[in-house]
Amino acid sequence: MKTPVLALLTACLVLTGCARIGQSRLNPFNWFGRSTSEEVEVVTPTTIRGPLVAQVTSMTVDKAPGGAIVQAVAVPPEQGYWRAELVIADDIDVETGTLVLYFTAFPSPLKEPAGSEFSRELTAGLFLSDQTLAGVRTIAVRGASNQQTSRR
Repeated sequence: MKTPVLALLTACLVLTGCARIGQSRLNPFNWFGRSTSEEVEVVTPTTIRGPLVAQVTSMTVDKAPGGAIVQAVAVPPEQGYWRAELVIADDIDVETGTLVLYFTAFPSPLKEPAGSEFSRELTAGLFLSDQTLAGVRTIAVRGASNQQTSRR
């Protein structure tokens, strides 16, 4: 009789502990929250090749084995932009723990019509290793007029 009661009590304690881990910083699904948009005046570093996209509309940070995948969606001013990529131009800001990525894309050599916003969307992603993320509390993806940020 004592063994089943002891097993039930142990199971209850373990399950209660799981609920606490669900909201803790130890849970990798909680490492980065939802992204927020901020208007910023962006100074493009000289190390970046290609123009910044006009506006970054969303970003996500998904946990992956050995690091995380940052995915961002942006809207250029017209159709035909290509070679969209997220570029790390600066080192991590140690004081704030911020890693800044720049969303770049090349315009079409041909003049293209503007089209709808949905038809102009570009998506780019970048894998960041655990070593790169060490000390990072905020990831920011910058476009020409705004940035999306996600905090731990």
